[in-house]
Amino acid sequence: MMLIIANVRERWSGFLGAFLAVLVGVALITTTLIIHGSSRPTVQDRYAGAAALALPERALDQEGSPEDRMPWSRAEAAPIRAELEAVPGVAAVVVDRSFYAQAVRDGEPVADEGAAEAGHGWGSALMAPYRLVSGRAPNGNGEVVVDRALGVAAGSELTVNITAGRARFTVVGTVDGPGYYFGEAFAAGQRPGVGALALIPDEGASAAAIASGARQVLGDRGDVLSGDARSELQPLYIEHKRDLGVQLIGAMAALGLFTTVFVVASMLVLSTGMRRREIGLLRTIGAAPGQIRRMILGEAAVVGLLGSVVGCLAGIAAAPLLRDILKGLDVTPPGMEITVSAWPLLTASAVGIGVSVIGAWAAGRKAAKVAPIEALLDSGPASHAMGRGRWITGLSVLGLGAVLAVATATTDADNRVGMALFATMTLIVAAALLAPALVGPVGRFLTAPFQKRGSAAAVLIRSELTANLRRAASLVAPVIAAVGFAVLLSGAVETMRVAYPAGEALKVAGQTIVTPDGTPGNTDEVVAANPVGKASVPTRAFVGEKRTVLDVLGTRDARWNKPGEAVLGRRTASDLGLEQGRSVPVRFADGTVVTLRISAVLPDDPARGDFVVARDLVRAHDPAALTDDIFVPAGHRASAEVPGTALHDAMRYALDDYDTDARLTDSLAAMLIVIAVGYSVIAVANSMAMAAHGRRRDHSVMKSAGGTVRQLLVLAAGETALLVVVGAGLGVLVTLPPLAGMASGLAQATSSDVGLHLNGGAVAAAIIGTLIAAVVAGVTVTGRTLRKSA
Repeated sequence: MMLIIANVRERWSGFLGAFLAVLVGVALITTTLIIHGSSRPTVQDRYAGAAALALPERALDQEGSPEDRMPWSRAEAAPIRAELEAVPGVAAVVVDRSFYAQAVRDGEPVADEGAAEAGHGWGSALMAPYRLVSGRAPNGNGEVVVDRALGVAAGSELTVNITAGRARFTVVGTVDGPGYYFGEAFAAGQRPGVGALALIPDEGASAAAIASGARQVLGDRGDVLSGDARSELQPLYIEHKRDLGVQLIGAMAALGLFTTVFVVASMLVLSTGMRRREIGLLRTIGAAPGQIRRMILGEAAVVGLLGSVVGCLAGIAAAPLLRDILKGLDVTPPGMEITVSAWPLLTASAVGIGVSVIGAWAAGRKAAKVAPIEALLDSGPASHAMGRGRWITGLSVLGLGAVLAVATATTDADNRVGMALFATMTLIVAAALLAPALVGPVGRFLTAPFQKRGSAAAVLIRSELTANLRRAASLVAPVIAAVGFAVLLSGAVETMRVAYPAGEALKVAGQTIVTPDGTPGNTDEVVAANPVGKASVPTRAFVGEKRTVLDVLGTRDARWNKPGEAVLGRRTASDLGLEQGRSVPVRFADGTVVTLRISAVLPDDPARGDFVVARDLVRAHDPAALTDDIFVPAGHRASAEVPGTALHDAMRYALDDYDTDARLTDSLAAMLIVIAVGYSVIAVANSMAMAAHGRRRDHSVMKSAGGTVRQLLVLAAGETALLVVVGAGLGVLVTLPPLAGMASGLAQATSSDVGLHLNGGAVAAAIIGTLIAAVVAGVTVTGRTLRKSA
């Protein structure tokens, strides 16, 4: 052990690159784990005063996983509520209802990202509890209590947009919390189904005892949630933000983990390969192969431990910066805080140490085979050629990457980018494994024109590549990763930017689209102002005896708008085991079960919907559901007279629809590119510096033979630039198949001509940045060694 620590201390410059790579990787993983842990669902303020929540049982989605809960009907909820009120310690049981409500001022809706679920019955105010600041509780249908922050005094008139459209209400009171609180009868009319019963405790009552008693009462009719479990009930907009943030953090963590493994492994292989003479000397004085392996693994473990400790500290320090970036992108749930706990630090440290040891295992296995005679040699035959195992592994990984690239074209839209990223990672590994067989021929090809002119530098560069292909391959590996990820991520964004708007515009060509503007959906007032065109109203319903949950669309299209009938897409019909002419029970949002006849099973068509019923049927059982975009056909007038709506032609609609997510996609892609390229550039600089330091004897010999400092620096810059060019070329090549597969898949999905598009600026920046970092590092270390030798 003392020998290992002494080696690390004496050869710290040789281990510096691996140390920095582990440090950066562990810092990134620590930061993402800390942020991920803090982005878990939290109990909303409006449930703070509820000891427990009684919720209906869950339904299953089409894959058989638990999904939405099936609301109780009024008749089902009434006896359950009465039984829960009898639980000791319960002061009241409140029916919690949420529906669309949004104030309208000066002819425009007041901005509110939570408007889709801002309306409640007055009883829901008791759950926080929110206190009446002024006025009284609402009684009649025309009364409302609002948040005092809205700035409306009790006794004033206020226009509130609800699902039916704009309506005038009298503000009878204000509270110290968000939301619009109506009379219970009005709230029940907006949301007839009962999705949650809140148990309000007596003063001093035990929440745990209340929850236990409620579970005994409820039995298998639902679930009782208490404590942190109450976080299950979150507004949709918060859930959406949390999902976006988790996806981004997950992508960053996966990219950071892969880059860490890839970079650390390549740098340890490079570092160990440069010690062949030292290891040969140890073998000469009697060191056994097992001792060599243990020494290399021990050194890697020490470096990994040191890098992990510093990386954890750096990750903790960087977490607030990442949180602020996520907030700027609007992908964090409200109130997200950073809480440092043991498991993220231990996990990140385990990754850092594990990656170092695993990366050193391959290098140590090869180093243990060094013969004692190699202490007298500058290079060995093992550095000239690829072994059989590396050929087999490299070609196998290359084949897997090709399969994944093909799969990118056929996978569904939600997984296409992830599949392309996975395929690129695989091909990057394949390129790194096969690099020793590629670097020599490519280097000879690139230096051939200079050699014909009699350039001595070209001859030396070509000779260096030929003499040590493995070292050159290790130097090229991080360049492949840096350029590869830059090409993939920027190219994916550019390809999607062209594909999605083109495909969407093609689908709605000639139509005028009425879209919400500052509201979460179109109200019935907007639908009435546009009586012609597709105006689907979505609802969640529970179909069949198994009560599978899925989206049901209510349509006013005369072909499908028939009472008592439903039209299904083939895939949905197959999943549900239904066929034309069959009848199926459907449970709607109000808890009512309606039996529908399957009038037709048609080819899947996203524009029509997978399960389509009459619009009036959905409206009767889900009064709070808002209408999707309205598509008015050519030759008919579209109206945007109702506040909160806007008109778009086909192309403008397609561009605006994509731009909503494109701005976020661009920002997320830029972050991932910065992480991948920045990390790889650090690795490139470290690798080139290590290589330059390792060649100090070569430089001294060339200087003794008459080489000037300027000539040697030019030679170092030329060697480095050539390696970067080779790595950049391979980095571009490994990303073209996944991008081509993505373009092919998008062309099929959008029914439009989609080609492969690259972001020249991002690719050029990655190549130039990598080149500058590598050349500066190589030249700087070479200059320092030459000055010391002088």
